[in-house]
Amino acid sequence: MILENTAKTSRNWLAGLALGAAMAFGGAATTAQAQNDITVTHWGVLMYGAPYAIARDQGYFEEAGFELGDILTSSGGGTTVRNVLTGGLLYGETSLAAAVSAHLTGRDIVIVNTGAATVADILWITTPDNDEIDSIEDFVGKRIAYTRPQSVTDMTLRMSLDAAGLSADDMELIAAGGIGDGLTLLQQGAVDAVPILEPIWASQRDNYKAVLYLQDVLPRVAQTVGITTSAFAEERGDDLRAIIEARRKGVQFIKDNPEEAARIFAEVYDRDEAIMRTAIDAMLEIDYWSEGGFIYEDMDRKMDGLRLIDVVEGDVDWSAVVDESFLPEDLRSE
Repeated sequence: MILENTAKTSRNWLAGLALGAAMAFGGAATTAQAQNDITVTHWGVLMYGAPYAIARDQGYFEEAGFELGDILTSSGGGTTVRNVLTGGLLYGETSLAAAVSAHLTGRDIVIVNTGAATVADILWITTPDNDEIDSIEDFVGKRIAYTRPQSVTDMTLRMSLDAAGLSADDMELIAAGGIGDGLTLLQQGAVDAVPILEPIWASQRDNYKAVLYLQDVLPRVAQTVGITTSAFAEERGDDLRAIIEARRKGVQFIKDNPEEAARIFAEVYDRDEAIMRTAIDAMLEIDYWSEGGFIYEDMDRKMDGLRLIDVVEGDVDWSAVVDESFLPEDLRSE
């Protein structure tokens, strides 16, 4: 029964992920003329979009002087970057990895704020009857899944192993494909532990056992950032400031009113309110959403992880890609 119910619930969430990818594919082409559209990675599915959903519902964009068009989704960080660069979109929230990779290959990227301040929304789980795994130390000799090579789950798994004094050679690491693919492999007994993230985990807590919370083994690692192009940074600075301010107010609303935020978020994402409340509470516990300011130590830590999986080489000169002038003054570095 667990397998059947889990499969059904997982299909519902994965249908959302697939829809997000389809919408992202069509989004850049059909909205290139929409000057006030923005894009958020995995909008409609994952937790990155909560502050924007709240800000739109509460009228914070209009209060800040920005007439928001549509919020477009994407299937991942690289797609978000492409939507901003080639789709004529003013602003996008994307993975820090995708933004840095684009910058290092000479693309016209300006990072303007922090989005998700930690990767601790990701965790590893196993089946509830697996008595052989209760912590990362028990990964030794087991088959441990991540999503894809050079993905955030690949990076955070290897960082966690390093932090625990373990080696990838101590176990079998398996690229499962996606979160849903990993759950299928786990249900079939083909792997021993798989990654999952909120809010999918909030819908699956009764069906699995958590064995690795990243916050238990890793210091904070920055996850997503807001980006624009140099042309928009020069021409539409006031609009960028308004977006960042509205998002900040959305984050503050979530912290002050988690129950109401869950209701709004569930309605926007068309999900169960109780599940979204569980997910929001979990994110508040790890201080997931930044109000926008940069913590360069956490960003450097992300670069350490990306070097570990051969995504980047060398150091990043943050002053060459980050522009803090669009942040409220109290969030800027001293």
